[in-house]
Amino acid sequence: MSKPFLLYTFPTPNGVKVSAFLEELKTVYPSIQYDVESINISTNIQKRQYQEPWFIKLNPNGRIPVLVDRSRNDFTVFETGAILLYLQQHYDKENNFGWDPKENPDEYSQSLQWMFFANAGVGPMQGQLNHFNKAAPIDIPYAKKRSLVSSASPIQVAELLLGYLDETKRLYGVLEIRLGQDRDWLVGPGRGVYSIADINVLAWVRVHAFGGIESLDEWPNVKKWVEAAHARPGFSAGLDVGRS
Repeated sequence: MSKPFLLYTFPTPNGVKVSAFLEELKTVYPSIQYDVESINISTNIQKRQYQEPWFIKLNPNGRIPVLVDRSRNDFTVFETGAILLYLQQHYDKENNFGWDPKENPDEYSQSLQWMFFANAGVGPMQGQLNHFNKAAPIDIPYAKKRSLVSSASPIQVAELLLGYLDETKRLYGVLEIRLGQDRDWLVGPGRGVYSIADINVLAWVRVHAFGGIESLDEWPNVKKWVEAAHARPGFSAGLDVGRS
């Protein structure tokens, strides 16, 4: 028997965002169950699935994850931030992982701010860093270390702008500032409340070593935050969904 959701995914940071949140929802709402269709982006054969009409119909951008909500007439959602917001809006009835925009407009706005920060900053920057550190066929030093100089040629400037390592570290520093304000989580009163705002960026920061950032010791509050998330059964259960 089909489960209420079908998730097309692979355990990349973007895939983990959604599977981790689904697993967190399951801990509170047992009716949240989902089937998984693995899209193995690490093989050329599976990569071609992105160009197949059936997948482009689900997501014109041709990327995982994609969520199909069978309980709502197979309504399809793509883009990780949109999926998290959709699930929280429709299925987190007690607002355990987010805030109602009418009842708690400030926290709701702050949640969106940190989600947009992650999707516009951490994700793109660390994603490129990961690529140049592990997947790029040649080593491009300027892509790993930014050091802008006025005498740089146009080609050097283009390379300098690929300084994803420094920018990723700077963004980690922004998270450190926020969490260093006597907070355990990014949004919410007091020390904060674990929410989709955290999940949305934790999925990237937790794989820092893949991009060449071997340790989080430089950002002790970020390190503590990542460790706290990993200690959650729901979050940890979502980390390897879709691998096979």
